[in-house]
Amino acid sequence: MDKIRNISIIAHIDHGKSTLADRLLEYTQTVSGKAMQAQVLDSMDLERERGITIKSHAIQMNYTYKGEIYILNLIDTPGHVDFSYEVSRSIASCEGALLIVDATQGIQAQTISNLYMAIDNDLEIIPVLNKMDMPTAMPEVVKDQIVEFLGCGRDEIIEASGKTGLGIEEILIAIVEHIPAPKGDSNAKLQALIFDSVFNSFRGIIAYIKVKNGTIRKGDKVKFFNTGRQYVADEIGILQLGYHPKDKLSAGDVGYIISGIKATSEVKVGDTVTHVKEPCDAAIDGFEEVKPMVFAGVYPVDTEDYEDLRAAMDKLQLNDASLTFMAESSAALGFGFRCGFLGLLHMEIVQERLDREFDMNVISTTPNVSYLVYTRKGEKIEVHSPADLPDPKFIDYIEEPYIEAEIITQADYVGGIITLCLDKRGTLKKQNYMSGNRVNLSFEIPMGEIVFDFYDKLKSISKGYASFDYQPSQFRRSNLAKLDILLNGERVDALSTLIHEKNAFSFGKKMTDKLKELIPRQQYDVAIQAAIGAKIIARSTVKAVRKDVTAKCYGGDITRKRKLLEKQKKGKKRMKQIGNVEVPQKAFLAVLKLD
Repeated sequence: MDKIRNISIIAHIDHGKSTLADRLLEYTQTVSGKAMQAQVLDSMDLERERGITIKSHAIQMNYTYKGEIYILNLIDTPGHVDFSYEVSRSIASCEGALLIVDATQGIQAQTISNLYMAIDNDLEIIPVLNKMDMPTAMPEVVKDQIVEFLGCGRDEIIEASGKTGLGIEEILIAIVEHIPAPKGDSNAKLQALIFDSVFNSFRGIIAYIKVKNGTIRKGDKVKFFNTGRQYVADEIGILQLGYHPKDKLSAGDVGYIISGIKATSEVKVGDTVTHVKEPCDAAIDGFEEVKPMVFAGVYPVDTEDYEDLRAAMDKLQLNDASLTFMAESSAALGFGFRCGFLGLLHMEIVQERLDREFDMNVISTTPNVSYLVYTRKGEKIEVHSPADLPDPKFIDYIEEPYIEAEIITQADYVGGIITLCLDKRGTLKKQNYMSGNRVNLSFEIPMGEIVFDFYDKLKSISKGYASFDYQPSQFRRSNLAKLDILLNGERVDALSTLIHEKNAFSFGKKMTDKLKELIPRQQYDVAIQAAIGAKIIARSTVKAVRKDVTAKCYGGDITRKRKLLEKQKKGKKRMKQIGNVEVPQKAFLAVLKLD
């Protein structure tokens, strides 16, 4: 065990984690020749196209130091705030972390967030200054920032470059010398933590485990502690780009277990694997339950695909433990699911993966957050969708979730960012000037205000320099109203939103104007209205496509023309009663992008 090191790579998005991981794999000759490509650990096409890591990826490397072979289990983690749950799980299965900081950009919001997560788990931190080959690198300035945050010596910071391979050997030596070996007892009762899982259509569910205590052998009868289900370990092994079977895994090892499980509900990430004959006394403290931040309905375009969508969501949840969903139905869209996401990027990625990996064409409703509704009877209801909101006459008051936002930016953009946050009903808490021309701003903002386009606006105001991270804070009482969209008097529940009363009119007007552009013209006028309860606050009308029925009347008495127009009017009225207006999918997507 003293020759094993478990490490994760943590950093802000786009600071070069995956490229640095490539160089480490190359140096230790874990991957070579044809298998070597850029972002070798990013297995999804989507990750390569966007240049971001979406999932944590584990791989084992062998490194010879002073004549002895060390086993290094490396986990590359995502950098975007929406995938912080992946980071928390990989940190829970490691003893140390490489903190990568971009020498051209310095410490950013997600760097700090991930660093605190690692410190809370008592991980040994190795600071690495990446992208030293860039002409715009500012090593001295960024080293000051790292020393300020970590309290380490300047000589402990390793200068590296994922592109040229500078500093790779120093990183490997630091891992061996500074990161502690895992603690555990190979002869104790088996305790292994499931930190991830994937679905394979031929072999069933493959669970990734970190063995904390004991030894697991091929063919052992094992059980999952929390579900109580029993299985045979058909195959166990280690992860090295592919699956490499082994006869046994002992305390400190990271590997996988295949037991032919087909039902997705039987494997829970965070569960403990133990022996059937001599089970352990207690489960390993897993990681906390994931708390979704953004909720949206996901519906199949064709209602007959509902069962296929359920199967696809089950398999996707195995691969992405931060996705939560439950069945719901909508009058406008039929049967679907109310899904919980960690953020808007997470929602976008899930939709993209459903389309690419499972060939599912889906419609998403307007995203919203969860609210606490207190009724006049003193009941407290958690509401995830505006459609679930009780009648206004029964509501005493509504509380909405607030977040504590950390924004790190250059001093030139502070004015614009403060204005943006105040427009979003935010409150400025702190303003710290850091080393260099950088400012750390702390705000309290309602979660519902950042769901739509906050991140995009922040990036455009700061020309891409600002970095953003947030923590859930608390629920606070607020003046919220349910805004409904009516088409010819019929409520479209999928377009309902909960919104602050002062923003309701402007948002309702934008919605009706946008829908007017997108809903095709009918044979009759289509009224698009925004309403709060029974009160209409905005309206647009899609004018009818008319046929000129009086064209054949050349000259003659006006009563002939009036008779034809009256006949047409009756027909239009009857058509309006039986006709229904289809809302195109573009309309649902446009609502998400309302500026």
